[in-house]
Amino acid sequence: MSDIGDWFRSIPAITRYWFAATVAVPLVGKLGLISPAYLFLWPEAFLYRFQLLMIPLIMSVLYVWAQLNRDMIVSFWFGTRFKACYLPWVILGFNYIIGGSVINELIGNLVGHLYFFLMFRYPMDLGGRNFLSTPQFLYRWLPSRRGGVSGFGVPPASMRRAADQNGGGGRHNWGQGFRLGDQ
Repeated sequence: MSDIGDWFRSIPAITRYWFAATVAVPLVGKLGLISPAYLFLWPEAFLYRFQLLMIPLIMSVLYVWAQLNRDMIVSFWFGTRFKACYLPWVILGFNYIIGGSVINELIGNLVGHLYFFLMFRYPMDLGGRNFLSTPQFLYRWLPSRRGGVSGFGVPPASMRRAADQNGGGGRHNWGQGFRLGDQ
């Protein structure tokens, strides 16, 4: 049990509470401790009390993760393996096949694509302006952790160590170089 507790405490704070809530809230509703009516999306609650849409939120976070880890091989039901960049679309198609509504998944994928494009693609690949940035108060409240989990665009520490031991991760050693015109 200590391994599960250690794993749970190693998760970043927001992800830890989000994970705990996704387990606890349906369980509380199923046990009858709160009315399941509070777990449904009512237009009045959404428009006037700002209730959160869970499936689009999960799908948008999954879409961004899948784009940042696009070459990673993931497994789906029955051992189906494919690249992570296809995972949000496979989930959307799977929900369509089993007869569910795919509107929430589609909205999540579109929001995730918009975020990924504005945060990473447009500023980094196309040289455009950075439209999105994390507010500074979040850095003050939730500072970046050292070790364990790395931020976006930074490989995990284990991969950085392996690349350092392999002399730069398989890159060619071009030498120190010389400026043109120096003799």
